[in-house]
Amino acid sequence: MGRDYPHHHGHHHAEGAHTHGVSADADRRYLTIAFALIVGFMIVEVIVGIAARSLALLSDAGHMLTDAGALALSLVVLRYVQQSGGDQLTYGRRRAEVLSGQANGAVLLVLAALVTYESIARLITPPDVAALPVTIVAAAGVVVNLAAAWVLAKANRESMNIEGSFQHLLTDLYAFIGTLVAGVIILATGFDRADALASLLVAALMFRSGIDLQRKAIRVLLEGAPEGLSPRDVGNALAHGDRVKQVHDLHLWELAPGHPILTAHVLVEPGADCHAIRRALEEMLRHRFKIEHTTLQVDHAHPALVPIQRG
Repeated sequence: MGRDYPHHHGHHHAEGAHTHGVSADADRRYLTIAFALIVGFMIVEVIVGIAARSLALLSDAGHMLTDAGALALSLVVLRYVQQSGGDQLTYGRRRAEVLSGQANGAVLLVLAALVTYESIARLITPPDVAALPVTIVAAAGVVVNLAAAWVLAKANRESMNIEGSFQHLLTDLYAFIGTLVAGVIILATGFDRADALASLLVAALMFRSGIDLQRKAIRVLLEGAPEGLSPRDVGNALAHGDRVKQVHDLHLWELAPGHPILTAHVLVEPGADCHAIRRALEEMLRHRFKIEHTTLQVDHAHPALVPIQRG
């Protein structure tokens, strides 16, 4: 059940989540460009990684494979959520982007565990690493991933579908930077374990991104209040509406990040215009909290009864 918010004096302010109006066509174009960059470079990296016997390069290539898969999944989901939900999916297909983000987070966590295991083994018994080709490919990888991340950063990152792919690219960029540093260290000092240490750093970044994506997805799937929106603040703002007596059974959740939904039961003074008050409250929610999808049940409060005591 929702909480009750009786009317009282004083005002409470909250900032709502902002929704960026980036079109699906633009997002699809950004995803396609990033996909082409990643797949093309991944093929080069696999070839050089095998020849140079570099775990850091091969782990980067494996991560880039998941990048390519994440980008492909994002493209599929982007088209899927644009379709009508029909009679069964009355809220549409928007939740699919949350599932996509959760899947991307899960892949990052599994990949991080595998890279951690192999990195520890190579710390114990480091193989010979051809540092020069590793350094050259890593430097090129930094440039390619910077370009892909820059392109995808222009898309609507409020979408967990796109944010999941962006996090893949971002951790891959960090991975290439770590590999580049490791290659320079090996060239300068011959310290082969630098390759495995760079891989451990990559794994740590993967864990962080994967956990963050899982946290956001679980919050949405458990129908928690959107980040940055307090149900208490929203309820109090409704209760301060003109001629509002009480607000209760308030529920605030989101269909997907950037798409908040609110339902509430509002009691107003006897004789007040319920429809006019509902429209005013909806307008307030839209402008103050950026909540577009609202369902408000507005009824008259019962008039106070005069107590009569037996003489």
